[in-house]
Amino acid sequence: MNKIIKVVEIGPRDGFQNVKEFIPTKIKLKVIDGLVQSGYKKIQITSFVSPKAIPQMRDAKEVTEAVLDKYKGIDFFALVPNFYGARAAAEAGLKEVNPVISLSVSHNQANVKRTHEQSINELKKIRDTYPDLKLTQDIATVFGCPFEGEMSVDALLELIGKLRNIGIHAFTLCDTVGMAYPALVQKVFRTVKTEFPEDEFNVHIHDTRNMGILNSYVAIENGADSVQAAVGGLGGCPFAPGASGNTSSEDLVYMLNKSGYDTGINFEKLLETAKYTMKEIDGNFSGHQIHIPEKPCIITQE
Repeated sequence: MNKIIKVVEIGPRDGFQNVKEFIPTKIKLKVIDGLVQSGYKKIQITSFVSPKAIPQMRDAKEVTEAVLDKYKGIDFFALVPNFYGARAAAEAGLKEVNPVISLSVSHNQANVKRTHEQSINELKKIRDTYPDLKLTQDIATVFGCPFEGEMSVDALLELIGKLRNIGIHAFTLCDTVGMAYPALVQKVFRTVKTEFPEDEFNVHIHDTRNMGILNSYVAIENGADSVQAAVGGLGGCPFAPGASGNTSSEDLVYMLNKSGYDTGINFEKLLETAKYTMKEIDGNFSGHQIHIPEKPCIITQE
């Protein structure tokens, strides 16, 4: 029997937010259409962030309302940097949001301009105000920080403990600048799954050092509940120097489908969507245009 793994698409948020020129809303919605038709059951569609910080996300409400009106049975969610973003997302109709906190104090200050204590107080306010809203906490720079280097697993456990104390039990561990390596990914996931066996731990890996696929696979093999990737490998982090593209969805899905995992995603349809995205959007893509020949290629020697 195939092993089931949930692949979560984050391109319409984490990919699009790094594109300088505004992507017309109709193109964003067409990409999301292609992802849904590929078989995705969970998609991060936008970020409810100040347009002054990330102008690309100024149509967050419009995108959200359009996809919620069109599709049922798909888990759409959005990143929120603060209470105001969570409120806007809830008012737009979303049932799940990703607040963000960095394990690195320096990156947290650069990313959301808060100390850990201030971020946790903001998260508590969201949790208390919206008790029915699912909070899946993004923890950035888990595997390394551009300012502080490789991060401590003990520090991660301490931060997760504080977040659990305010009622958060779902987490996405993020390799924000692509500093992860297989042994570290294995150590992190084995540790958190042992320490907090009832909680949800997802993984988000960047492809800075061409280890996005490998590190994602190691996380899955060590208990990750879902793995995130971006169509075409589009993305990076505007507040993390050195960050390059995300792990490519089509590369990851191809590998998992061929390795005995049941992703529920049609690779050919996803590849069509990736090609459309690369054609219409001028961005930083790390994905490969995998070609599947209809007939075997036979090489002969004369």
